Amino acid sequence: MKLYADRPARFALQVLADALAVLWIALWIKAALALHDTVAAAGASGTMLADAGDAVDRHMGDAADAARQVPLAGDSLASPLTSVGEAGASLGDAGRSLQESIASSAVILGLLTAFLPIVVLLGTWLPARLRWIRQASTARSAGALKGRAGERVLALRALASARPARLAAVRDDPVEAWRDDDEEAVRALAALELRRLGLRPRMS
Repeated sequence: MKLYADRPARFALQVLADALAVLWIALWIKAALALHDTVAAAGASGTMLADAGDAVDRHMGDAADAARQVPLAGDSLASPLTSVGEAGASLGDAGRSLQESIASSAVILGLLTAFLPIVVLLGTWLPARLRWIRQASTARSAGALKGRAGERVLALRALASARPARLAAVRDDPVEAWRDDDEEAVRALAALELRRLGLRPRMS
């Protein structure tokens, strides 16, 4: 598998593009984690509400139990205390619900923050990168064929991929020259395909 070009300029551009892609991914992951932590920190308010509600429920429950010990008026005294305790329990449930909602929001926002920019990158940079690797690997394999077969394969690829102006610079009718196995034209077309990919001919 051929990962990088042989020619320095193309090689440098590929390395730079790969480095920028990795940096882009790392920066957005870092931003997503920071946003997650910031949003999750807001969940402390939910924890405070839950703790306060639970404390009210617990203390009012104890007070209601104590009030029930009062002869004759115990139930009457305990009733409002029980109501306050139930309100405290509701407050505790609301605090826990708020905490869970904030935690879920922190995860979703963090994932979206990283996901969208990374998907855009992978949808643009990665296909082009994989396409070059496939083409360069195929060209390198073709160049390793014995005799002139490799040159003919590379020349054929040049006919399919090179711009017409570049082909015309080789021959007025490069297709006919390839079909006639014009050695000079075939060699020039093969070299054209290698240059297009930033590769050098394989040394014997």
